[in-house]
Amino acid sequence: MTTNKPTILVYVYEPDRAIINEIQAGIEEEGVLFEIIPKTEINAFDLAFEAANESVLGSGIGISGKEVVLQMRNLNRDKPVFRYHEPDDQTCRKLGANSARAVKKMPFKI
Repeated sequence: MTTNKPTILVYVYEPDRAIINEIQAGIEEEGVLFEIIPKTEINAFDLAFEAANESVLGSGIGISGKEVVLQMRNLNRDKPVFRYHEPDDQTCRKLGANSARAVKKMPFKI
C-alpha cells in the first residue's frame, strides 16, 4: 500500500499502546505527519523496511508487540537506524522524533 501523502509510515502488528503513544508524540513534536497502519506481518524488521520503502518521505517504523525498528529507504533490511526491544517511554519518544528529524535532515536526539 503506497500512499502519496508525505508521511512517516508506522506499520504495526499487535503493538504495545504505550509505545505507539510515545512514538506519535515524538513525531508530532517535530511537526511531521505520520500514519499508523495495522499489518499482518509479525517481524518488526520487515514492517519497518516495508514502511520506509513505501513512505514518500523514506522513513518507516515497524512495531511488533514491544519491539520497535526505525528504518530509512535504501538501507539494508537487517541494518536499521535504530532497533529496540521493550524500550522505555523516553526512548520511544526520541525514536519518533528521530524518524522525523531524519526526514528533515536534522541531527538525531541522543
